[in-house]
Amino acid sequence: MRVNVGLAQMAPKLGDLQHNLAAHLALAEEARDAGADLLVFPELSLTGYQVMDLVPELAMSASEDDASFRTLLEASKSLALDLVVGFVHVDRRHRFTIAQAWLSGGECLHVHHKLYLPTYTMFDDSRYFAQGDQVRAFETRFGRVGMLICEDFWHLSAPWLLWMDGADLLVFANSSPTRGISSREGGRLTVARWVELMNQACASTFTNYVLMCNRVGYEDGKNFWGGSLIANPEGELLAQAPYFEETLLLQEIDLNQLRRTRAHMPLLRDERPYLVQRELARILEKDGG
Repeated sequence: MRVNVGLAQMAPKLGDLQHNLAAHLALAEEARDAGADLLVFPELSLTGYQVMDLVPELAMSASEDDASFRTLLEASKSLALDLVVGFVHVDRRHRFTIAQAWLSGGECLHVHHKLYLPTYTMFDDSRYFAQGDQVRAFETRFGRVGMLICEDFWHLSAPWLLWMDGADLLVFANSSPTRGISSREGGRLTVARWVELMNQACASTFTNYVLMCNRVGYEDGKNFWGGSLIANPEGELLAQAPYFEETLLLQEIDLNQLRRTRAHMPLLRDERPYLVQRELARILEKDGG
């Protein structure tokens, strides 16, 4: 099975939900016209990243009851294009989370809530948001998928759990700001090197496709570097967007590559989750004691 994937490397306008919604719809139409089957947006693509005290104003329920969310659901149906969008989610008890939703054929198939909220250096996520508490793969028309948001995929237990839950396609939404310059690598961005290596490592370690969509633009003095990418199950970069530029990256992926890679690299076959369960229980018991 071949899937035409689009990554919408955009610059959301901070706090302007209607502007960003219109940008989503325009990019969705552009991707549809280019033959895409799936379009992935970055973390908090509908709101911008530094939302801080605007969180309650910008929060959405992941249902048709919310007009903006309903518009996106309708677009996924009318355009016959699966959409992965980033937003502030509010639950029925008024808790706010950083969320990513997969929309297909007018339905919301899954919502992932960001698990790990960074509070180091420039980050202050946990001041405004609650932590997610589930790691679940889910079924789509392209097979079984897992989604993570930014800091989540720095913790290898999260993609590993999705892999164990049957995900063959990993979708990583990102709002990664520019940090660090490596003098040893000719001025290469340090954070870009880290993220690219991590994504390629996840692809090859889990013999999965990885789709990572990062944003660009400026917010409150912070710059976001982009570099969205697609890696195949052998860890090779199939496509990568430029740094710092808004780009619609399009790439066809061949899901038959999963079978070919796993035939000569049977890492999934040889994985031992019960060994991990037993040893982790031992470690936690020791630490608890």
